[in-house]
Amino acid sequence: MQGLMMDAPLLTSTILDHAERWHGEQKIVSRLHDGSIHSYTYSDAHTRTKKMAAALTALGVEQGDRVGTLAWNNFRHFELYFAISGMGAVTHTINPRLFEEQVTYIINHASNKVLFVDLSFVGLVEKVIGNCPKVEKIIVLCEQNEMPTDSPIADLICYEALIAAQTGDYVWPEFEERTAAALCYTSGTTGNPKGVLYSHRSTVLQTMATVAPDVLNISACDSLLPIVPMYHVNAWCQPFAAALVGAKLVLPGGGMDAASIYELMETEGVTLSAGVPTIWLMLLRYLAENNSKLTTVSRVSVGGSACPLSIIRDFDTKYGVNVIQAWGMTETSPLGTVVAPKPEHAKLDAETRYQVQSTQGRPVFGVDIRIVDDNGTELARDGVMSGHLQVRGYWVCSEYFNVDMDSPLENGWFPTGDIASISTSGFLRITDRAKDLIKSGGEWISSIELENAATSLAGVTEAAVIGVSHPRWDERPLMLIIANDSTLSKHDILAHLQDKFAKWWLPEDVLFVDDIPHTATGKISKLNLRQQYQDHFMQNNNEESTCA
Repeated sequence: MQGLMMDAPLLTSTILDHAERWHGEQKIVSRLHDGSIHSYTYSDAHTRTKKMAAALTALGVEQGDRVGTLAWNNFRHFELYFAISGMGAVTHTINPRLFEEQVTYIINHASNKVLFVDLSFVGLVEKVIGNCPKVEKIIVLCEQNEMPTDSPIADLICYEALIAAQTGDYVWPEFEERTAAALCYTSGTTGNPKGVLYSHRSTVLQTMATVAPDVLNISACDSLLPIVPMYHVNAWCQPFAAALVGAKLVLPGGGMDAASIYELMETEGVTLSAGVPTIWLMLLRYLAENNSKLTTVSRVSVGGSACPLSIIRDFDTKYGVNVIQAWGMTETSPLGTVVAPKPEHAKLDAETRYQVQSTQGRPVFGVDIRIVDDNGTELARDGVMSGHLQVRGYWVCSEYFNVDMDSPLENGWFPTGDIASISTSGFLRITDRAKDLIKSGGEWISSIELENAATSLAGVTEAAVIGVSHPRWDERPLMLIIANDSTLSKHDILAHLQDKFAKWWLPEDVLFVDDIPHTATGKISKLNLRQQYQDHFMQNNNEESTCA
């Protein structure tokens, strides 16, 4: 016997319809290419989005076609999120920070029929388009008077001209909710990027989960600033989440410097923002240097890589802002786990609470996690045992798009490539990427645990640890430090670590650097670091080893 409930497909277009019907007056604010501010309502966005869907149909875009976007977080990109998927095509967001060869590969692999391009990225498209024969139309996200006049690309189309040519009476089609809605490629740090194809169902379900109290607790009373880019993993689904609840949406455009971000936070009354750790390190430095305060922000979400304790502590003690760390990956759309406190955490002292906040959190409903040994046997959730992290759920990848390979699933679970432990209360702690573990003298060392411990020392802004070949121990950890205190020394770092780890875990050497390279998605680029420092211990072999 089946229940007697109405049945309607979960489609992204229904989210925008809801926003227009019940929150039509709410604002969407975004910074434009020239630095000026654009503001309009969900009702305005709804009308323009339908016009764009009609324009896409007139251009010959059909259901299932991939439509590429190379754009910042702005109101036109927001419209494309809903226009492309709403008409049944696939919104393919392309990361412009990838190498040109990777951008070319992604455009061709996805068979993009149309490309939408911000003015900032026209130059990039000019470099790669000659090797992208499947692209039929290129639309520039700007006004007619802003259109490039000296581009070698013939027949560039103006976004606003397309909008103006339509009436806005477009009717959203209805189709099966498992229809593809969006496509995002992994960062491709080991081989070609792989495409993860999200469905309407998975996107809507994750959006509903994102706004829940024990996730990001987003409501119509919030002003949401997603700094995490819309060109990667749907900006953690936050543009959809804002529309779902009718929150004010503030989009930073290409203004990713701390001054621009701070200005938007203060002028637009931002209550919640989301970004990778490097963004928050930059903002905290700006606040300190300018003796500025955050008057409306109450919480920030952190993801992409492990959040240094210094960020958690500084936001709390100096600005009264709660840091919500989350974990996920392109293959999990990306929501997987979130640090949401349980009753037993209410009476914790601040430092112990920071330790909980430095974990990757607990699974949200819709996602399940486990750790297994090398044979695939599930390990205990005791906070001690570590194993290979696996995940499954309603918005987790089952296979990659358009590749000639078997499903990556192992007995129905997706192998993340992370090494982790899970506590008895369900809190995940990732101890390393499997490929980033350091094997020294036959024993494993976690680079992430060393990094987290180092960043708990006042004066340390960021830390990176890599395994480097060693003539005696096979590999030894090398620690790179960005410090905001010029008096810090190697001795200070090692003294801070020595009571936290076994002696053989301690870094063989500590180098103070001005910059640590990051990938296109904001993670520490350990591949680059390993290449740069691969001969460090061979050339600088210390007489006394810290693991001796």
